[in-house]
Amino acid sequence: MKIAVAKEIDPSEPRVAASPDTVKKFKALGVEIAVEPGAGIKSGLPDSEFTAAGAVVGADALKDADIVIKVRRPEPGELVNYKRGALVIAIMDPYGNEAALKAMADAGVSAFAMELMPRITRAQAMDVLSSQANLAGYRAVIEAAEAFGRAFPMMMTAAGTVPAAKVFVMGVGVAGLQAIATARRLGAVVTATDVRPAVKEQVESLGAKFLAVEDEEFKQAETAGGYAKEMSKEYQAKQAALTAEHIKKQDIIITTALIPGRPAPRLVTSAMVKSMKPGSVLVDLAVERGGNVEGVKSDETVEVDGVKIVGVPNLAGRVAASASSLYARNLFSFIETLVDKSTKALAVNWDDELVKSTALTKDGAVIHPNFQPKGA
Repeated sequence: MKIAVAKEIDPSEPRVAASPDTVKKFKALGVEIAVEPGAGIKSGLPDSEFTAAGAVVGADALKDADIVIKVRRPEPGELVNYKRGALVIAIMDPYGNEAALKAMADAGVSAFAMELMPRITRAQAMDVLSSQANLAGYRAVIEAAEAFGRAFPMMMTAAGTVPAAKVFVMGVGVAGLQAIATARRLGAVVTATDVRPAVKEQVESLGAKFLAVEDEEFKQAETAGGYAKEMSKEYQAKQAALTAEHIKKQDIIITTALIPGRPAPRLVTSAMVKSMKPGSVLVDLAVERGGNVEGVKSDETVEVDGVKIVGVPNLAGRVAASASSLYARNLFSFIETLVDKSTKALAVNWDDELVKSTALTKDGAVIHPNFQPKGA
């Protein structure tokens, strides 16, 4: 059995789908590992490190591979290099990308979306959304600190006192919690808000204050899978009024709100941005889904009356070495369940919850119920 580690062709993607550590783990399973040349360079992993771990590095790495692992979904031009029947495992971004799913089905590969992994106990080590969001939340604060023209912690000096920065985190999932923790470590005064009542205790345990309209709708605002529900227009209006007043007093806002399969909810309007003090900074983690902040632009810092709106896509990629290491372990944990330990062969249980949740295509068709072609 052969696993191939593909080099990312998107120049904006510095991560890689394997590490020397996971190469060793795959070798221990009896699996052959091949790596495309230069796949790990942008993550600080030269080919020599993969070779030393037991991988074969070569231009024909993808040839006859039973499994191809990537960070991003393969483009149609990449699919021609994969054998029919191969498993292709990556962060697939399937919502709204029907043509890309059809291309993978037509290529005869079995595509798996790591971000659709169910949030169950045995899949925790495979949870790519959490591993990457954790780093994105950390990096968002670093981006904010770089754009902010002042210090984060309160400093009492002979020349006077520097006040602590006020940081407001909007959306307290994995990314938001790490943003809170990072901003607190840097000495900021932190507040946070979320539509899910369960996170209030987590926010407070990190030393931040929680801000929300705590009515009956708020108490029912979480799905069984732990995701945020989309709130009613009435609730959104009440929450917007509360946060609008709060935003005026903040130095830094970090927004992290995403709803699977939907455009990012608008949390900060242009009027709210204009109400902030000059020198304030907003960092929008949802910029790739349209953004939580009105006026945000991907890969740009927009300035409105002295207020900076930072739209950095792929924030986890800004800490590529750490992100690749964690993603590689997510992949190994999943692939380990697809291999028969005794025969060292691929043995996919198509009835397994992990497989059913993540499998997008098989035998030339799109099989995931959420992405069936219209009229199918």
